[in-house]
Amino acid sequence: MKSNKIIIGTLVVAALLLAVASQSLFVVDMTEQVIITQMGEYVRSSDEPGLDMKLPFVQKSVRFEKRILVSDAPPAEYLTLDKKRLVVDSYTRWRIEDAIKFYMSVKNESGALGRLDGIVSSELRTHIAAHDFHDIIGEEREPIMEDVAQKAGKIVSQYGIRIIDVRIKRADLPREVQSSVYARMNAERQRIAKKYRAEGEEKARIIRANADKEATIIMADAKKTSKETIGQGDALATKIYAEAYEKDPEFYGFTKSLEAYENILDDETTLVLDTRSRLFRYLDDPSAPR
Repeated sequence: MKSNKIIIGTLVVAALLLAVASQSLFVVDMTEQVIITQMGEYVRSSDEPGLDMKLPFVQKSVRFEKRILVSDAPPAEYLTLDKKRLVVDSYTRWRIEDAIKFYMSVKNESGALGRLDGIVSSELRTHIAAHDFHDIIGEEREPIMEDVAQKAGKIVSQYGIRIIDVRIKRADLPREVQSSVYARMNAERQRIAKKYRAEGEEKARIIRANADKEATIIMADAKKTSKETIGQGDALATKIYAEAYEKDPEFYGFTKSLEAYENILDDETTLVLDTRSRLFRYLDDPSAPR
């Protein structure tokens, strides 16, 4: 009987020790930052990964994420500077920068999201209202969103939060105005396309006209050069013929007659001429005078 009491007592003590140990010891993960509170008041921080201790039953460990968190707010409708309604679906990347401030101001991530989404939405509304529709959906979007993140980051820093960035996933027109806006945009694009085509055709006509003009000038210069060259050649040939004639008129006449025979006498040509014709004087008597 006595031994049973000893065993039961040992088990009770072991259970108490185990309970105390479970309430005293805790593990800090490398992705976490932990603060120790006592009766709801901050006591100390525990940021280093590994095993740590706290007072059992009196102190409590509160864990927060070290990693980057994402707040995906529901789409909201905004009004641009040029009075266009725009439905924006945005998200915010943030992290807990100061766990003590975070705990004292918003307690947990749910409380933080409530503050964060409201502040970012307010800054989005302010900045979108200061820019035209084309700026929001065009190249100006990134600097606008950087400014939103900077302004909202200054406000939420009091909650121990640091905003990494704010991004727009999608920006659309409300469904009821999409068709009319797209029709106007299409008409505008068509107008611009027609303008560019007209300008291109006008430039093409100018290029073709200049090319035709240059071609005409080149052909005229070529014909002029050709005629001059032919004239110079004819003059040179005439000079050579004249010099040859002056040296031996009889031989010159003989060779010219042979050339004439070659040009007019062939298998398909029939001539009926008087034998006394001067054309055949060398055929009748090669030594006959001219």
